[in-house]
Amino acid sequence: MGRIFVRKIGIEHVDPLHVLGQNDQNLRFIERHMPVRITMRDSTLSVAGDEAPVEDATRVLKEIVGLAERGRLVEEHDVSRALGDNGGFGNGGPHGDGVGVERLTEAGERELPEGEGPTYVFERKTLRARSPNQARYLKALETYDVVFAIGPAGTGKTYLAVAAAVHALRQKKVERIVLVRPAVEAGESLGFLPGDMQEKVDPYLRPLYDALQDLMPFEKIRRFLELGVIEIAPLAFMRGRTLTNAFVILDEAQNTTVRQMKMFLTRLGIGARAAITGDVTQIDLANPATSGLVQIQEILAGIDDIKFVYFEKSDVVRHRLVRDILHAFDVFHKTHAGTDDGSAV
Repeated sequence: MGRIFVRKIGIEHVDPLHVLGQNDQNLRFIERHMPVRITMRDSTLSVAGDEAPVEDATRVLKEIVGLAERGRLVEEHDVSRALGDNGGFGNGGPHGDGVGVERLTEAGERELPEGEGPTYVFERKTLRARSPNQARYLKALETYDVVFAIGPAGTGKTYLAVAAAVHALRQKKVERIVLVRPAVEAGESLGFLPGDMQEKVDPYLRPLYDALQDLMPFEKIRRFLELGVIEIAPLAFMRGRTLTNAFVILDEAQNTTVRQMKMFLTRLGIGARAAITGDVTQIDLANPATSGLVQIQEILAGIDDIKFVYFEKSDVVRHRLVRDILHAFDVFHKTHAGTDDGSAV
């Protein structure tokens, strides 16, 4: 019997769950792909086996520990990628996972794998992309001053924009966050709703509150709202303003007109960044053809420093049935072309 080599890695400075995964799934994943045995005792990982695979597995573990040190909750796709970068096991090697193969989008850009892209650590959770398009979106939000996100419901367009805004605020890249929505819904208007103006607009802005509350403690949100560090307002309240050093999000932008879209985009001042999100299949305007989100794609197509990111049904991260529901509606609309008024969605 050959000599057994052992290497040890201390992880007392990180949350073990971030490295090991649920039920040590990350360690078991490495063991399935490398002929080693990994154990943990007293916040120290021990890797045992023949010398070459032990050295390879140690490099993989050090890489995922490095991810955990940066706030990442390491998952199997991270481990798989690390395996592909350390010894070729996932890149056409004996297990054929195909990790590390670069793909291009239709626009000729490098397609980011699931989980790649920025990772944000908040008080209540660690957040990162869950699809290649989400990764591209988060990267765009850090790179471009104006980003449009267009795609179906449930793909994380609004949620990730709010997360990027909160992260930018914490990093002092902006001084405030402004969350905006057009007050347009099928069959309703502000004048028909009960209460004062704040009570009238709150139902339209509730999804933005929900995203904030998932990322920040309620008391901090309340304090920021009182201080004006976070502002949530209907689109009509933006006219005449100049927004400087702010991260501005326009949600449900499919329900703006071209004139409203122009008004919003020209509010941006020095140091401002903007994310505009919407779903062109869910337009509530009386005439869908007048949607500013539909027409802006042609109007701004020639400006290189403005980024458009498009989501697909495959990016849906809500309940597993949402993708099937969206597909069913697509089939229905194609079958009943010209007979549906769109109010069902």
